[in-house]
Amino acid sequence: MSATQNANPQAGQGIPLPKKETDLFRAVVKHYESKQYKKGTKAADTILKKYPKHGETLCMKGLILNCQGKKFRDEAISMVKLGLMNDMRSHVCWHVYGLIYRSERNYNEAIKAYKQALRIDKQNHQILKDLALLQIQMRDLEGFTKSQHAILDLKPSLKGNWLAFALGKHMSEDHRGAIDVIDIFLGTLEEGSTEFQRNYETSELVMYKNSILSEIDAGANIKEALDHLEESKDLIVDELARLKMKGLYQLRLKEYSAAKTTFMSLLSRGSTEDYSVHTGYMCAALEMDVDICTKVLKRKGNGARTLASLEILNDSQRSVLKIEYQGTLQETFAKSFAIKRIIIELLAVDFKCNSSDSTAMEECMEALKAYLQANIRRGVPSLGQDLSALFLVECRVNKGEYIVAKDPVDIKAHPVYQQIVLLVEQHITSLSEQNSTFPDSDVTEPPSTLLWTWYLRAILHEVVAEYKEGIEMADTCIEQTPTGVDLYELKGRLVKGAGDIHAAVDCLEKGRDLDKQDRYICNQTTKYLLQANDEVKALERMALFTRHESDPEQNIYDMQVTWYELELAACFRRKMMFGKSLKKYMAIEKHFEDFHEDQFDFHSYCIRKVTLRAYVDVLRWEDVLWGHETYAEAAEGIIRTYLHLHDNPAKSDFEAEPDYASMTPAERKKAKAIARKKRKKAEKKLEQDAAKAKEESNKSSKDEDPAGLDLINKNPLEEAKTYANSLVKNAQHSIQTWLCQYDVCVRRGKSTMALQALWKAKELDKGGENTEILRRVVDFCKNVECQSTNETVKKTFANETNALLGGKSLNEFLEGWIKRISADSKTDLALRLEIGKSMVSCDVGSVKEVVKVVVGEGLELRGVALDVCKEALDFLTSLGADAKEGADDFKGAVMSRYCLASL
Repeated sequence: MSATQNANPQAGQGIPLPKKETDLFRAVVKHYESKQYKKGTKAADTILKKYPKHGETLCMKGLILNCQGKKFRDEAISMVKLGLMNDMRSHVCWHVYGLIYRSERNYNEAIKAYKQALRIDKQNHQILKDLALLQIQMRDLEGFTKSQHAILDLKPSLKGNWLAFALGKHMSEDHRGAIDVIDIFLGTLEEGSTEFQRNYETSELVMYKNSILSEIDAGANIKEALDHLEESKDLIVDELARLKMKGLYQLRLKEYSAAKTTFMSLLSRGSTEDYSVHTGYMCAALEMDVDICTKVLKRKGNGARTLASLEILNDSQRSVLKIEYQGTLQETFAKSFAIKRIIIELLAVDFKCNSSDSTAMEECMEALKAYLQANIRRGVPSLGQDLSALFLVECRVNKGEYIVAKDPVDIKAHPVYQQIVLLVEQHITSLSEQNSTFPDSDVTEPPSTLLWTWYLRAILHEVVAEYKEGIEMADTCIEQTPTGVDLYELKGRLVKGAGDIHAAVDCLEKGRDLDKQDRYICNQTTKYLLQANDEVKALERMALFTRHESDPEQNIYDMQVTWYELELAACFRRKMMFGKSLKKYMAIEKHFEDFHEDQFDFHSYCIRKVTLRAYVDVLRWEDVLWGHETYAEAAEGIIRTYLHLHDNPAKSDFEAEPDYASMTPAERKKAKAIARKKRKKAEKKLEQDAAKAKEESNKSSKDEDPAGLDLINKNPLEEAKTYANSLVKNAQHSIQTWLCQYDVCVRRGKSTMALQALWKAKELDKGGENTEILRRVVDFCKNVECQSTNETVKKTFANETNALLGGKSLNEFLEGWIKRISADSKTDLALRLEIGKSMVSCDVGSVKEVVKVVVGEGLELRGVALDVCKEALDFLTSLGADAKEGADDFKGAVMSRYCLASL
């Protein structure tokens, strides 16, 4: 027994390898770290020939094999486990075991292995570092802080260890603790150290400390943060960031005069085109409430919108801003495009609020005229989109805020739109004359000026759904300049809006042929091809901008082109190719897993480079990554597909047996013969599909299931449940999350959970007019019963169900909606249609009343879209002869708007 132990020394047992083998083992580790895997394997084999059960060598060889690709993965894992079994008291074996789990992205098991290694060697710096990285990756903030504290105790001379410990305190919401750690670190430095000099790393550390100070007591420590910012200004390199933070702090402290000076300093330093700086300046000039200042400055995705177009201001406030911008700012920054654009915005809002005021109208008209003429002369294709941002209407949900009008009904009634149309018509008339001049001008304009005026008029037709007129105007543009790529793209949009996606594709193809290096027009063509269910041509178009030496589909996946994958998944779903659709949706899920995994590379890098503010932003963004709208859309697509598969289980023809009992002998014989033929045909089709899938699989070694058959064969309801739970966990503020949860719970027979999901959705629907929620409320109250036998649960269930309807019966609930629709002639068409369907299913009202609810007074409604119109027309047709007149009138109105649609 003792001879065997000596022949196989175990480091964990205190019996080291001989010197020669020890040196070889060090060489194995060195070769692994330098990625010289063949040399490392050779050295490990030399040791194992003499000591075949040496645990640490076995583990290191397994680790090296694990780095050489998937084909060695199983062998590597087996070897590491064997090594660990031979030496369970070695911290090296446990460390390697953790590294194997880390490579498999099984971080929880890796953390367990690292902790076991630390029980054996409590002060191993490398294991502590690896453990800390996994803890911050998994957001075990308490464990991360403890690990960084231990690392700091081992090596207190390293700056990175102090910063990592401070970061752990910060992320754990111990803001004062983080400040103390930074202060103690600075206190250990000698006078004259680089950390006290003006450089990038010092600046970032100062700004990071300042950001922590501003978060103390939920942002109530602003005064201390402002004082610190002023004290440290000589050390800060990023002057723009310092001034922005200073301005925000001053606004929150109501130091409006000082804030105004700060934002003016930013403008003077070159931030005249930064609309957030203009918003800060406006807040200071108007001395806005602190909550409003904070909200508008921290709101993302504002683009070119400022306070004046985000919040509803009174006449005196707008007057103050007009004086500021038309006076001091316009004179000081005469070349600033943003300031000119903001003046237009202020005048447009003023005109909207005082449309009967002739002075306001004249000021707005003059400013718009100059703005239009300057941009038309330059040939700016985005001018229409720019002007559309001026069509502001009051938000029906968040009172006191503006939103940009998107519905044709709201845009057509907007006074600014009407004046822009009037100006453009005047310009077209004047430019079409022999002299070709703008109104009130003697300067002759080139032919391109008239072209871009027509182009703008076509866009103005598009935004109010006047597709026929818009197409005619686009044709006029193309007739004059048949080589303009933008003209074909505009016509394609109009044709698609008019209801003919295939003609729109042809139009975009003509534009794409004019400039085959234009990636935008190629992408638009691809998108339209997918919407026309032509995925083969779409891939050909995408392949023009991928690497030509390999599979374009794989290149697209590698580039993580999520918009293409979403469109392709929807295309496959429409074509009932559910396996391929699921594969594309799940490819997006894989991208998000990669996004989450990618943060691993930054945990050490950001601390080493002292980019701590950006690092904290990345960590916080990663925390809400799975709530991103792209992932939510993909998850919803997966859920809807699996629910469809659950509701419509696929049956082979030979599985569907006819009822022979009710047949005569002759009929039975004939039916059995037909069934045999169907069975043979179905079996042959299955063989062909399998052969085709195998052929496609052989073409691409990376995809063993190109048709997605494995995904289809899973339990659809369980898969839908998994993704619904993911959305509930990560996207709680989306109505679609709770609608998906409801649909899954109803099918699972979980009535209480379905009721909870409905209430969550209703809480998010501030406007109270969501069609999807209404449909499910009616369905729930009519068809779903409590599954629990507990009397308390039953009573609560009944009370909450009654509360869904506002304490009314279902018929009374629908009658209330009918009155609500009658009072608002512009109620959404989709909502009207849903109420009409509910009236029929619940037997409320006559057919004529249903038709009146759905049709209203024609198509002058909100929410009119071609697919909704088709659905409404099908519903009206299903009502029979009593609805024929209303259906015919509605069809005529739809054909009038969607002139190229086939109904």
